[in-house]
Amino acid sequence: MKTNRIIQLSAVILLVVIIVLIMIFIMRGNDKPDRSEQIPDSFTFFEVGANTLFSKILRKELGDKLGSEAIEYRSIIDLEINFKGFLERYFSGLNALNQRLNYPAGERVEHNTIKLMYRYAQKKDVPFHYIELLFSSYTHKPLFIKIVSKKDVSEIIDSIQKKYGQPVAIDWQPDSGRSKHWINKRDTLIVSIATDRRGDLVYHITIYYYDNLEELLDTEEKERRLREEKRKQAGKAAF
Repeated sequence: MKTNRIIQLSAVILLVVIIVLIMIFIMRGNDKPDRSEQIPDSFTFFEVGANTLFSKILRKELGDKLGSEAIEYRSIIDLEINFKGFLERYFSGLNALNQRLNYPAGERVEHNTIKLMYRYAQKKDVPFHYIELLFSSYTHKPLFIKIVSKKDVSEIIDSIQKKYGQPVAIDWQPDSGRSKHWINKRDTLIVSIATDRRGDLVYHITIYYYDNLEELLDTEEKERRLREEKRKQAGKAAF
């Protein structure tokens, strides 16, 4: 009798364990990101790409490669580079996004973002003077990456060209400077070369994740509409 009870009890325990394992498997499956909602990968910087998510682990990995960083939550977003009017002249789509990000014009518009800034990457033998990565706080995806180097990065530019193909060249006429750019899907990588006030060459590398920027704008605009509707409803309820 005792043997039968032990067998029955073991069977019950085994059944419970199997049910728990099935539930855990299902829950983990539900936690996986929906690949259909991810946008195509395009340009990467130290393995940060369009679908990379900001996390403590990513922050540590970047810190190991780029040194200590400053972090900022909520910030203005200015996509402009090189000189005022550069995007308007050469990249109308990005310029339209920049205008939406800074509407109403003339006001300080802050966005729900996470910004990482690196100023000591050269101590890690990385040839960059300043690095900035901006992520959306809604999706944790990158919005854009800005890199400034005062060292010759022609080898890096050659590497980019081998990876992504021939770029489109831009001469800043009548301004002094030049750029090369690549477009993958709607994301844009721009490498610009100009001189500073002392006449030294400065390299600017910028990656714009267009769909992620647009997604941020759509989310913020929905939030504004909801807030406005709540204000209207509150006003009606007052009388």
